[in-house]
Amino acid sequence: MKRMSDELIHLISVWAMERGIINNSTPLAQFAKLVSEIGELGDNIAKQRDVTDDIGDCLVVLNTLAIMNDTTLEQCLKVAYNDIKDRKGHMNTHGVFIKEGDVA
Repeated sequence: MKRMSDELIHLISVWAMERGIINNSTPLAQFAKLVSEIGELGDNIAKQRDVTDDIGDCLVVLNTLAIMNDTTLEQCLKVAYNDIKDRKGHMNTHGVFIKEGDVA
């Protein structure tokens, strides 16, 4: 499974490079693209539609942003995991996780 993920990330990275997105866009422009993709994701969640493509689109843009910031999705996920792995808290009645120390 990991091998396929690495290959897909590589293919997506090459796709973005071949289309000039990496060299000719900016992190701010890609952030705007991400917000647009997140809007589509939110719309489809609200309408209870399949969100597989929307999540994938967000990951494509996040991969581009990672490359533009000289990092990788894997490195970003490692940092995020290390930040949350020991986090404690509770789920509120609205389905939102409230981390320990935050006011609920």
